[in-house]
Amino acid sequence: MSDAGGSDHVEVTAGVESGVGADAVVDLIGALAYGQLTAFFHLSRDAERAPTLTARAELARLAVAEFSRYEVLRRRLDAMQVAPEAAMEPFVAALDAFHERTAPSDYAEGLVKAYVGEGIGADFYREISVFLGADVHALVSDLVSDDGQAEFVVSQVRSAIEADPRLAGRLALYGRRMVGEALSQAQRVAADRDALTSLLLGGSPTADLSELVKMFGRLTEAHSRRMSRLGLSA
Repeated sequence: MSDAGGSDHVEVTAGVESGVGADAVVDLIGALAYGQLTAFFHLSRDAERAPTLTARAELARLAVAEFSRYEVLRRRLDAMQVAPEAAMEPFVAALDAFHERTAPSDYAEGLVKAYVGEGIGADFYREISVFLGADVHALVSDLVSDDGQAEFVVSQVRSAIEADPRLAGRLALYGRRMVGEALSQAQRVAADRDALTSLLLGGSPTADLSELVKMFGRLTEAHSRRMSRLGLSA
């Protein structure tokens, strides 16, 4: 879930160019697919420890939406004649490491992670998709766009802080730790995959090291905006 998730109704099309571009498309969709799948798992666990039945039902709904987006990406990989498991496997270690190092200790931290942590990943995938053509960029942008699903999480966190103002400091610290881990793993993903590295550093006349610095700057700024929306300092 980014600034919440995107639409579940994305048309699945094929037609990927060959070469580095095709490999990068597979990498991007594979990474995003595994991200959506793990988001489903984590939101399902968050739903189990929600304090009210209403909250449990809402988080369960968000988890189902994440799985629906995973299904969209799985169908896209099938259309490209790429095994989904093979496309996702290279990103399991990095994404699992992120989740292990940012495991929430309670319901409130789980909400912050669902909104802030997933949002950082969504921004990263959207930034990369710009270099992969209009079709792929539209697919990714639609999946990670804000369709209002984050409103529940934002209201829950703000209500928790209002009830216990001391919670704000702990959640802000957790958010800062999360963005550090997320950016570290994003850099790891980009560096470990030759197709993504070639794309970002040489796939476009404007894609050089300075552009990468600007990209990570934009990711940090978006993180700060999300933290502010939650009522937390970045």
